[in-house]
Amino acid sequence: MEYTKLGNSSLEVSRLCVGCMSFGEHKPNQHAWTLDFEESEVLVKRALDLGINFFDTANVYAGGTSEEFLGRAIKNNASRDKVILATKVFNNEGHLSKEAINREIEGSLKRLGTDYVDLYIIHRFDYGTPIEESMEALDSLVKAGKVRALGASAMYGYQFYNMQLAAEKNGWAKFVSMQNHYNLLYREDERELIPICRQMNVSLAPYSPLAAGRLARAEWKTDSLRSQTDKVAVSKYDGTEETDYAIVKRVAELAEKHGTTMTRIAIAWQYAKGVASPIIGATKAEYFDDAVGALDIKLGGEEVAYLEEPYVPHKIVGAI
Repeated sequence: MEYTKLGNSSLEVSRLCVGCMSFGEHKPNQHAWTLDFEESEVLVKRALDLGINFFDTANVYAGGTSEEFLGRAIKNNASRDKVILATKVFNNEGHLSKEAINREIEGSLKRLGTDYVDLYIIHRFDYGTPIEESMEALDSLVKAGKVRALGASAMYGYQFYNMQLAAEKNGWAKFVSMQNHYNLLYREDERELIPICRQMNVSLAPYSPLAAGRLARAEWKTDSLRSQTDKVAVSKYDGTEETDYAIVKRVAELAEKHGTTMTRIAIAWQYAKGVASPIIGATKAEYFDDAVGALDIKLGGEEVAYLEEPYVPHKIVGAI
């Protein structure tokens, strides 16, 4: 495993992050493919065995039980100071108000079974709360030792810039990472958000690096439970299948050329683009073994260009 620092922080994370949206009890109107605790712990164990130390969850995943399962699995299998735990705030009452941030961090800490979170991420931009209120509240968590560093997730570039600017002006903690929607089938953040992150030394830890599996297989759809029930993924990707499948075919072609898997080519492309730690959500432990192999693949400039060439502009997804 390789490791890297997140932005200007002291957080040293593995070059792959485990996305824990698949952990947790089945809840009405939420994901149908979540894993029970024993199944979730198997994934955590395998990730740890591979040297992965970075785990990402959220206060709302599976009604909070994702945090509970992750916390228990880490406690059973690793020393707390050897892992980087990230969780999120926004999809809750009050969004990013001071009251909500202070309330939600306490709930997350309790569910995770820890007295601090390594990386606290705002899940989306809050149009209803003044930026200064949110940033000051987040800074107070860092000063109190409840949070080591701050991260942001999908939003417009100008919104992220304004939040960073507010923190800088007031001497508050700034964001060190960006968890945005980014993969070979969706590259709209290359226009504004990613250049801003590079300018500010903010590390990229994108979600959906495999486009909900569409970059990991030669066929667009499968009969898996997630493929059959994940309406969010359908809304993100299936409307552009006609143009995007050309990219999928090129990933398959390069995978054959390198004698490797499509998953590894898709993730190797992320590394070639300067991504620090793509977030891999999985329901089977062997998917992590596959993903880790991407670290051994170095795509040349011509190969990167070949993968990117069929891309056409997409409607904004994630920031909205």
